[in-house]
Amino acid sequence: MSTAAHAPASFNRYRRDWRALLTRHEMLLLYVLIAEWLFFYFAGTSTNRRGVIVGFGTWDRQFDILRHSCEIGLLALALTPVIITAGIDLSVGSLLGLCAILFGKLWHDAGLSIPVAIGLTLGIGALAGALNAVLITALRLPPLIVTLGTYSLFRGLAEAITRGSITYTDFPETFLFIGQERWLGLPTQAWIFLLVALAMGLLLHRTTYGRAFRTIGLAPEGARYAGLPVERRLALVYVLAGLIAAIAAIIYTARLGQAKADAGTGYELFAITAVVLGGTSIFGGTGTIVGTLLGVAAIAVLKNGLACLPVVMRLNAAEEMSGLFTGALLLAALTASVLPKILSNLRPRRHSSTQSIPPLSP
Repeated sequence: MSTAAHAPASFNRYRRDWRALLTRHEMLLLYVLIAEWLFFYFAGTSTNRRGVIVGFGTWDRQFDILRHSCEIGLLALALTPVIITAGIDLSVGSLLGLCAILFGKLWHDAGLSIPVAIGLTLGIGALAGALNAVLITALRLPPLIVTLGTYSLFRGLAEAITRGSITYTDFPETFLFIGQERWLGLPTQAWIFLLVALAMGLLLHRTTYGRAFRTIGLAPEGARYAGLPVERRLALVYVLAGLIAAIAAIIYTARLGQAKADAGTGYELFAITAVVLGGTSIFGGTGTIVGTLLGVAAIAVLKNGLACLPVVMRLNAAEEMSGLFTGALLLAALTASVLPKILSNLRPRRHSSTQSIPPLSP
C-alpha cells in the first residue's frame, strides 16, 4: 500500500525534474542553436557544377567556425565570472590588441624566443587585469567607468607603440601551428579553448570561489558581513580576465600570422552578447559556463551562416548584417533577463489592487 502511494509521488517528482531541465535557459538556447544551424545548413549550402557541396554544410566551414570563434569564446569565458559578480570589463578587446602587439615586439624587436615572449605576454595581460582590479577594489570606482578608461588606454598604447602602421609578421611555422593547423582532428586552438573552458567551469561550479562570486553578485554587502574577502575575489576575476585576454591575443596572432594594433576591435561586444545570451544575469549572481559556451556557439553560427546566404553574398554585407543581428541578440537577451523581474514586481501590485477594491453591495 505504501509502495503504491509513493510511486505516483516519485513519478510526479521525476516528471517535474525533467520538465525543469527541458525548460532551463541553457536547453532553450540549445534548441535555438539547433534551429539556427539547420536553417543555415539548408539556406546557405549549395552544390557546384562538379556536384561538390559548398557553403555552410561543409566540414571545412564547421572547422572555420571553431577556428574563428576561439578568441571571442575565450573573452566570453573571461567575462562570465566578471558579470556574475555584477561587474563588467569593456577593455578585454583592447587588451587583446595590446598583448598581440607586445608579443610581436618582444619576439621581433627584443629577439626573445617564442616561449619566453608568450610567457611575458601572459604576465602583461595579468598585470593589465590587475590595474582594473586595483582601481575597482581599492578605489571603489565603478567597473563600467574604469574599464571604459582602460579600453581607451590599452588601444591607445597599442597605436602608440606601432605608430599606427607597424605590423609584426613572419612568425615561425611552429608558432603558426597553434592557429592554422589541426591536432587530433580539430583546430589546435580549439583544444586550448576547451582547456580554458574546463578550468573556468571547475572554478565557477566546483569550488568555493564560484559560490563566492555568486554571493558577491547578489549581495556584496551581505558577503562582507558573512566574512568573505570581497575585494580579493573581485580582484581575482579581473586578473583572470586580463590573463585570458592575453591567451586570446596569442591565438589571434597565430591564426592570422600577424600582430597589429587594431586586433580584437569590437570583440568585447560579441563576448558580452555571448555571456548574456547564455543566461548570465547582468545584475549578477547567476550564470553558467555551459550557457556561455552555447551563447558563443550561437553567435559563431550566426556570423558564419550569414556569410553563406546567397542574398548576403550578393550584397557583400556579411559584416554589416552580423553586427546588426548581434546587436539585436544582445537587446533580446537583455530584455529576456529583465522581463522576469518586471513580471514578478507586477504580480504583487495586481494582487494588492484587486484586494483594495471593495465588494459591490447588493
